[in-house]
Amino acid sequence: MTEPRWLDPQERRMWRAYLRMQRAIEVALVRQLGDSGISRPDFEVLVPLSEAEGRTLRVRDLATWLGWDRSRISHQLRRMEERGLITREHCTDDARGTMVRMTDEGYAITVRAAPDQVATVRRVLVDLLSRDEIDQLTAIAERVANAAGYDQLPYPDN
Repeated sequence: MTEPRWLDPQERRMWRAYLRMQRAIEVALVRQLGDSGISRPDFEVLVPLSEAEGRTLRVRDLATWLGWDRSRISHQLRRMEERGLITREHCTDDARGTMVRMTDEGYAITVRAAPDQVATVRRVLVDLLSRDEIDQLTAIAERVANAAGYDQLPYPDN
């Protein structure tokens, strides 16, 4: 068995700083969404639905877009359907498929939450960086996502 390649002090500092940054951003975003009455997973589902034609997507496409497994998307959609944020319907093109449609209530919550969500992202990240740093962070994030196998997630701006 080979000895693990432990992190040196510089690498350890970077890793721990990254973890603190990730957690700090997540806490700020969760806190802001809580003020809007929805959870982070709710918002993650509602945003792509709000941008989709007819505010409707196939469940499998939504799960792929989010990088979620079948169980997680199923449980999340059930909770959201119970609260009237989405509805699920049979797919007319494929009897085995299910469509997710954002309700008017889901859309209204998304529209109310989005401006404060963007303001939070700006406050805790974007406005702290120069344009060059934004480009550097984008390149790093894309390289890391690719190495972790998330290069195939279909984001709308790709």
